[in-house]
Amino acid sequence: MPKVKSTSSLSNNLDSTSGSTPIAEPQDKKLTLKEYWQQFLPFMAPYKKLYFLGLLPIPISIFCSIAFPWLIIQIVDKQLTEQKWEGMPLWLLLISLVLVANYIASSSYSYFIQKAALYTMRDMRINMFNRVLNFPRSYFDKTPMGSVLTRLTSDLEAINESLASGLLAMVRDVLITTALLIFLATISWQLTLVTLIIAPPIYWITSVLRKLLHDSQLESRKVLSQSTGYLQESLQGIKTVQLYNAEKESQSRFATFTNAFFRFQSRSNLIDASLFSIIEGITTISMGLIIWYGAHEILAAALSVGVLIGFIQTLDKIFVPVRDFTSQIASIQRALAALSNIQTLYNQPLETDNDEAHLSSSQIKFMNEQLKSFVSLEFDQVRFRYSPTGPYVLKGVTFSLNKGDKIALVGSTGSGKSTILRLLTKTYNDYEGSIKLNGLELREIPKKWVNNFFSLMQQEVYLFNESLAFNIGLQREGISEEAIKAAAKYVYADEFIEKLPNGYQFVLAENGSNLSAGQAQLVAFARAMASGSDLVLLDEATSSVDSVTENMIQRAIDHVFAEKTVIAIAHRLSTIQHSDQIIVLDQGEIIEKGTHDSLVLQGGFYANLVESTDE
Repeated sequence: MPKVKSTSSLSNNLDSTSGSTPIAEPQDKKLTLKEYWQQFLPFMAPYKKLYFLGLLPIPISIFCSIAFPWLIIQIVDKQLTEQKWEGMPLWLLLISLVLVANYIASSSYSYFIQKAALYTMRDMRINMFNRVLNFPRSYFDKTPMGSVLTRLTSDLEAINESLASGLLAMVRDVLITTALLIFLATISWQLTLVTLIIAPPIYWITSVLRKLLHDSQLESRKVLSQSTGYLQESLQGIKTVQLYNAEKESQSRFATFTNAFFRFQSRSNLIDASLFSIIEGITTISMGLIIWYGAHEILAAALSVGVLIGFIQTLDKIFVPVRDFTSQIASIQRALAALSNIQTLYNQPLETDNDEAHLSSSQIKFMNEQLKSFVSLEFDQVRFRYSPTGPYVLKGVTFSLNKGDKIALVGSTGSGKSTILRLLTKTYNDYEGSIKLNGLELREIPKKWVNNFFSLMQQEVYLFNESLAFNIGLQREGISEEAIKAAAKYVYADEFIEKLPNGYQFVLAENGSNLSAGQAQLVAFARAMASGSDLVLLDEATSSVDSVTENMIQRAIDHVFAEKTVIAIAHRLSTIQHSDQIIVLDQGEIIEKGTHDSLVLQGGFYANLVESTDE
């Protein structure tokens, strides 16, 4: 794509970095466990003290795990076999102290690790939501909301489970198991060798089943994401589904997702259960071999009864984490599958990635001077397509406007009207040609500065389940209660707001369902006007309102024309016929330009549209 050079000195300074920057699609890169861990560490770092306090008792747990069987050996060999009761209370006291110390150490580990994990997940969830808020708006044109919701909820919960009861628990169990194996080798290296016979088959079986489990969990979470997306879509459109008797088809499609999730989860459960059963069987056989070999050694007087009992008791402590290892593996595999999904959110570039950080202080200062207020906007041979291989939806569009002008865009569906507004608001940035705002190339201006220039009134209105004041101001910086009321008055929304219970504190139902369509449109228009932006963009602003409300909006538009620039898209010609310039688009090209009267006299596309409307 050719690089467009601005005539301003700023463009010369930015020439090396201007260029179009298309939004990259996230790449599903399969990361290693080490890479996942490295990505996770920054969220754990602020709570390293809690993690340290959780890991601090592990040496105590190791000591207690070794001390308990050692005390058992001493009691059996020195007290019970010799029928010596003197000193027994001391041994029992020592064992009790060991048990209490082990309980306190284990409880401290669980408390601090789980608390730190909750803090970590909280920060990670907040961080991810912040990333999503800064995604390009084009991302949401291609990604179902349900998929994003799954990443922020169930996927993070799977990671939380793995962190608290999976990965860190496995580290603790490995340390304790290693210490116990060393202890066993010191009391009977022969029995320890017999025990280690089970290690190769357990390792091989675990490796094979772990890979199968990971693949199954990954597919399961993908289906869950698709299912959540479809569920959200269906619930949002449930009135439409019911209106057209499409319940059966909707239920059938959701059942398809649910059955697929069931199959993958059943497969995961089968693999998990198989892994547990196989390891349980191997450890049981190993225990039998130890008892058989130990009994033979006792009869040969090569081994004491206390050592055999202590060995078996210690071996049981080793086999418990070995058996738990299967559930930990399942937890970790779920977390790895979840991290694979979450990775797509971290691979997605943010809108701010190539913004102000790449500008020097002199460039920022120059921009501030140029963008103090709106002066002019110029489209010069602008071409655009939504994908590199797709058709062009804008083909050489050229027009300009100055402060105070009102321009109307007219055309059939798909002619490129809304695309022009999307380029102006930098929803998409990879256009060809030139768009200049106050003489500066639009792609070179940081998005947050562009947003300060434009107030967009969209055809689709979304209202939050909050007060009217919140829905108008959105708690934006610099918008006071007085500004909210002034904006409502500006668009004549105050006429119905003041009649509502609690006025501006009246709480709206979901998406403003307790307001009429016209009232909701006025609230959204007041929201656009509250920012005080210089240029107002109206995207079919009067398409869903009655004639009375349309007149209110038209009066509001007329009210600001003397001070602001307006670009309006409307099917209702009554909204735009008094515009300074009407631009008629067809298949991405400008086919007519002029005022309402001049275009009617031309007898072209616009004249035919007016004639059909009058009929």
